[in-house]
Amino acid sequence: MLSNKKNGTLYIGMTNDLERKMFEHKHKLVEGFTEKYGLDKLIYFEQFQYVNDAIKREKQLKNWNRQ
Repeated sequence: MLSNKKNGTLYIGMTNDLERKMFEHKHKLVEGFTEKYGLDKLIYFEQFQYVNDAIKREKQLKNWNRQ
């Protein structure tokens, strides 16, 4: 889960290489939503052994209320 500032815009996504993905976001190498809103602060992450579990959790988080 990424944000741009406290109580700012949130982004929820998944990756198999968090370190690489954060480098890309910090250096604005990823075009789109995260670049547009300057989302480069990692505020939360979870690890999963199986990609299907990660996808299920991502969908669950995206349906949550922000509060």
